[in-house]
Amino acid sequence: MNNLVSKTIVVQLQAGAADRFPVLAHFSYEADDPFAVTVVFSHDGRVLARWKLDREMLGEGLSRSVGVGDVRFRPVANGPWQELCMEFYGSPHPDGGRHHAVVFVWAPGVAAFLRQTREIVAPGEERVHVDDFLAEVIAGG
Repeated sequence: MNNLVSKTIVVQLQAGAADRFPVLAHFSYEADDPFAVTVVFSHDGRVLARWKLDREMLGEGLSRSVGVGDVRFRPVANGPWQELCMEFYGSPHPDGGRHHAVVFVWAPGVAAFLRQTREIVAPGEERVHVDDFLAEVIAGG
């Protein structure tokens, strides 16, 4: 049985009021961490950012606005093109603002990736190994 799903999608990054520009988003999912999807954004071989996202929230973001903290998702229709808008808030600026990046990703690509994750671990079938988690927390990991 395959315990890993990965997919690379060209996404559009918009930082501030600037135009969008393409970067790669490497989505990955492992059965050992059943609630999380890891996304690594890269450009010209350099990692720009790495985020661990809630799988259920990512799926919900395809149909409605979700999130109130550092990560927010919402669907966007641009003519026939369906996108998922992913907003990421980072470290504060000295002036009190926060770093903010917006990523637009092709929604059917995300939906296909999530379908593959559900073939590995169906929603509601996630299991967390509490003893392993506590040992990691106690060890400072």
